[in-house]
Amino acid sequence: MTPRSYYWKQEETAPELDRALQVLSEFYPLQANEGGKQLQFIWQENENLRVREWGDRICIEYGSLSAALRGTGMALSGLFGDAISSFKRLGIMLDCSRNAVMKVAYVKRWIRQLALLGYNQLMLYTEDTYELSDEPFFGYKRGGYTLEEIREIDAYAAALGVEVIACIQTLGHLHQILKWKRFDAIRDTNGVVLVDEEETYRLIERMISFWKKALRTERIHIGMDEAHDLGCGKFLDRNGYEPQYDIFSRHLAKVCAICNRHGLAPMIWSDMFFRMGNARHDYYDRATIIPDTVRERIPAGVSLVYWDYYNTDKAFYIEWIHRHRALAGEPVMASGIWTWMRFWYDHATTAAAVRPCIEACREERLSELFFTLWGDGGSYCEFDSAWAGLVWAADLAFGGSGDEHVVAAMARGVCNVDASLCLLGEHLQVDPQDGGEKVFLSTLLWDDPLLGIGWEGYQGKKTAEKIRVALETLKHRVECLNPEGDVPSRAYLLALVRTALARVNLRQQLVAAWEAKDRAALKWIADELVPEVDAEVVQLNAAFRAQWLRRNKAFGMEAMQIRFGALRARCEETAVRIREYLAGEIATIDELDDQREVESNPVRYFYWLATGSVNF
Repeated sequence: MTPRSYYWKQEETAPELDRALQVLSEFYPLQANEGGKQLQFIWQENENLRVREWGDRICIEYGSLSAALRGTGMALSGLFGDAISSFKRLGIMLDCSRNAVMKVAYVKRWIRQLALLGYNQLMLYTEDTYELSDEPFFGYKRGGYTLEEIREIDAYAAALGVEVIACIQTLGHLHQILKWKRFDAIRDTNGVVLVDEEETYRLIERMISFWKKALRTERIHIGMDEAHDLGCGKFLDRNGYEPQYDIFSRHLAKVCAICNRHGLAPMIWSDMFFRMGNARHDYYDRATIIPDTVRERIPAGVSLVYWDYYNTDKAFYIEWIHRHRALAGEPVMASGIWTWMRFWYDHATTAAAVRPCIEACREERLSELFFTLWGDGGSYCEFDSAWAGLVWAADLAFGGSGDEHVVAAMARGVCNVDASLCLLGEHLQVDPQDGGEKVFLSTLLWDDPLLGIGWEGYQGKKTAEKIRVALETLKHRVECLNPEGDVPSRAYLLALVRTALARVNLRQQLVAAWEAKDRAALKWIADELVPEVDAEVVQLNAAFRAQWLRRNKAFGMEAMQIRFGALRARCEETAVRIREYLAGEIATIDELDDQREVESNPVRYFYWLATGSVNF
């Protein structure tokens, strides 16, 4: 049995490791000098990590602070063995821009757990969620971090050997500021700033100055990805057509010069170089040609971040690493822990891409790898469910195989989560028929009961019963789980499944009753079934609110609550229309008459209500 407590002898421990252990001792069964089983740390001149149990001692041989802390995490989890990290820097990127801005205390918890897993880098993706003095509309009503909050995060991370890096945007993805009249002068298109405009660079200088003051690192990620309509708005009106490569290269040089003045080494997402050299703007098309003149204009010292969350072939990663090296030297690799456009961590999609990525990076001897946790669509994912993925990915990065026993032990010992609960997200994707497309829970949840766009997309008449049975099975599995601490929120997952199940049932019953013109069934739907669905949405909102406020500032929660309100409003409208029809006030219900057979989901992603109309 694993001892309840551990101690380390301060006089035998390196100062930086002693300081880190003192921070961790506030939250883990660790204490200085006496009590429980001794952790003996032995430094060695290599990157190997060895954790051995010798009688009343656990010996941790390490070559870096991050390795020593991973060894501590292994000890806390009752694990022993050898490991070697293939990466000098191993990190994650937390999306703090898709409405969810994590509370400082919550970020600190993540830093502690990351350090004990062997991570030594944390990027905070902040498009506009930080405060610039005298710019009240920069991050207006978004809950942005203050300078003091970032400094607090940075100091805490530094004590645990974790480098905090700003991950900002200086070209595209700036919709949230450009929607305000205050920034009219620097708007090229809805999300892209106006290149060559002096006011643009004054603002970017203030952005970079903020992060220089906030963080001790000498590196900064300045973004510049997915600016598809660069030069197509106000820039085009002013200057006429100019090739995107020329506009991009000129802007990159100006922003890098600002970074250099502040003593910061910039990195950027690399996709625009590849997209601009491709007729379809495809990042991963082998037919892409990047002109030598473009390569020659890349500023010295800028690092390219090769991001890839999709490819599952190791050979492709190796080829793209080679292409990056030919373009601008050694790249930084960014893979993904899938939390975006999902309510729960998706391990199947993550594993399919992360394993070959790590294998390729190890073979090519890349020194830096981080995993992104995006929040596209509103950050409605329960981010704590991703810890199983972060534990698993760290094990692979340290030479392990991602063994279920190891993942379960470290998820519990370090992160205080039940890996089996985290991994239930795979079952939120229902395969309705052999060879058919998977149906995501978001499709089921956001589908409008009257319009049924999602219903038609997954061929609801044929597959609804199979989907209903799958959801019933998942509901039973969640109900039978009783993880200690209930982190991540089991109540949230259960509310999601129950609501999706209720909405599938509503549509199934509604279509059947309408086609049969069964007036009694229609009345039952309006009087009893719709109120039952509404009650489930109320419970879902409560569960969502609890998990949101546990980890995030309040700003941004309103976006999801508006969506839940829309679910309730459309359910009520369904009941109203049925009653009007039964009372003879309307001759038919047009939406239910307009049913069509479609082969696959006509909408790629449902951020919220699926509609054929403009959906803001």
